Amino acid sequence: MKIFQICWTSAALVWCFASHVLAAQCSDGIVKLRGDWGAVTFRVEVADTKASRARGLMHREHLAAQSGMLFLYPAPQSVSFWMRNTLIPLDMLFIDQAGLVSMIHHRAEPHDEKLIYGGKEVLSVLEINGGMATELGITVGSEVQSPLLPQKSAAWPCS
Repeated sequence: MKIFQICWTSAALVWCFASHVLAAQCSDGIVKLRGDWGAVTFRVEVADTKASRARGLMHREHLAAQSGMLFLYPAPQSVSFWMRNTLIPLDMLFIDQAGLVSMIHHRAEPHDEKLIYGGKEVLSVLEINGGMATELGITVGSEVQSPLLPQKSAAWPCS
């Protein structure tokens, strides 16, 4: 009987730990991408207001590896970015309502004021360190997982 109790307690601990890990995997500050190339997780800051989207990553001298900024829009729309006052090169991953990468702009140049057009039906944009998308093999069509994206239409929902 004691062996059964020990096993049951161990199983309960494993289940609790696994449940906690799975819940932590889908949180507001985490964005995951996957595709034929593999999978990656980024810790992100969220820009979900007009002011925070306008500020973006301007004036930052460094962006930690596996980090980024997720820009969220209230509805799919046409979006353009520029690099005014942005000090670091960035990759911009434009994401549609299904949570699929619809376009990638590689290595946007610091201080460049040329508009970078991301498409017409963009719901969010993930900015990461310039060159990271190529280094990891991230491609158009990659699936994005975040609880901040619509879950009903998500190619890779949280639950």
